[in-house]
Amino acid sequence: MRHTILGIAALFLAAGFTAGCKSRDGTSAIAPKQGEIAAAQLDKAKLETKEAAQSMREYAYAEKAEFVNKMQKELVDIQGELDRLGAKVDRASGAAKVDAKVKLVTVREKWTQTKQQLDRAETATASNWDEVKNGFKQSYADLKNSFEKTRQWLSDKIAP
Repeated sequence: MRHTILGIAALFLAAGFTAGCKSRDGTSAIAPKQGEIAAAQLDKAKLETKEAAQSMREYAYAEKAEFVNKMQKELVDIQGELDRLGAKVDRASGAAKVDAKVKLVTVREKWTQTKQQLDRAETATASNWDEVKNGFKQSYADLKNSFEKTRQWLSDKIAP
């Protein structure tokens, strides 16, 4: 009997202690703290940033050919998408068609400028490689941004 009462008392004491445990800031010690959740989210963001940095890593002059080949493939892909979007616009009708053609012309001009930057990168020397590479990257980022905005605009305005 004595053991039963002692066991029940210990059980209530443990339950009360667990339920009543609070950290200094008033949150339960059992529930995950907001700081831990934020730290996990920060770790995830750091990992995603690291992966993005690895995909757009800095190419040394010795890796110029690899960089140029990779970017030529990217530009060919974008050109193919522009052609596909152009065909979609040609099949469309209404006022949006005129606006869409103007937007596509603008993106194609940016594509041409980016291609010229890539041609400069292909003929770059070790002394001007960083400057030429950075110029291309800026032009490419501008192209991608313009392309994505135009693609989104077209999908909003012109039905598939």
